[in-house]
Amino acid sequence: MVPDDVPARIEHTVLGPETTPSDVIAVLDDAIEYGMAACVPPCYVSQASAYAPGVRLATVIGFPHGQHTSSIKAAEAEQASADGADELDVVCNVGRLRAGEDEAVREDVAEVVAATSLPVKVIVEAPLLTDGELDRVGQLVAEADADFLKTATGFSDGGATVADVERLSRYLPVKASGGIGSWERALAMFEAGAERIGASSGDTIVEEYRRSDGNSTR
Repeated sequence: MVPDDVPARIEHTVLGPETTPSDVIAVLDDAIEYGMAACVPPCYVSQASAYAPGVRLATVIGFPHGQHTSSIKAAEAEQASADGADELDVVCNVGRLRAGEDEAVREDVAEVVAATSLPVKVIVEAPLLTDGELDRVGQLVAEADADFLKTATGFSDGGATVADVERLSRYLPVKASGGIGSWERALAMFEAGAERIGASSGDTIVEEYRRSDGNSTR
């Protein structure tokens, strides 16, 4: 089913290693124009919040591999909150999950959740995980009181799939991210149960959505 508020569910994203302040401003301008949220690097959160206070602003924690210590992730979360972020996308430590250190994974997420009152999405790098590992991490993240599961950072092979979204949505609302560059792909994720879409081409997705809906106005 197509949500009524598609643009607001798109998190227009810029997180590459060469991201400049002007890149962030361009993403925020798009977010304002199309009614989207935005996801930007932590170092630009303060600037982004001041520039576009009406845009729901997410940033990343422990990015891109999730191997920061829990205390550092918690400190990042506190700083992001102070700088004006509205939501946090925290990278799970997949290595600890793969090693069977489930309690460490749960505690890592829980420490970030406890650090602020902001909603927390946990990026689990679904393309790297088996179905069994997806079930384990979904349960662990839910037990840690996070708010969302997110499929991928975009820095590993693969991206969001219908199967992964369907599986993860058994545990928490899902932000589908990774390889979603069109309304067709975004619609498949929504139909699989995704609540949010993370994409660097959010403007394209919204344009295509509006055309498909018979409404080309912005």
